[in-house]
Amino acid sequence: MNKPAPISQQIWDMKYRLKTADGHPVDKTMADSLTRVAHALAAPEADPTYWQQKFFEAMDDFRLLPAGRILAGAGAGRKGTLFNCFVMGDIPDDMTGIFEHLKEAA
Repeated sequence: MNKPAPISQQIWDMKYRLKTADGHPVDKTMADSLTRVAHALAAPEADPTYWQQKFFEAMDDFRLLPAGRILAGAGAGRKGTLFNCFVMGDIPDDMTGIFEHLKEAA
């Protein structure tokens, strides 16, 4: 892995680096984060060891750029979604319609 720019390092530390509840880093390096994500992505495959290496290499070469929630959450052992966006139909401009859509999204 090439040495990242300082701004890249800062964003990784603030948003994607796995940390304990009290803020201590679990991922010591960006490569640790990529390994964590690659391991999680490869887990359902028939040959996870092979695919973990392939996923890691693709991310390290910037041929695979997972969305932010995936980088932050995959392999983190936390409950939460890895979806980065949601698609909903038209929301009526009234309280009933707004709350019905909120209920649907919950």
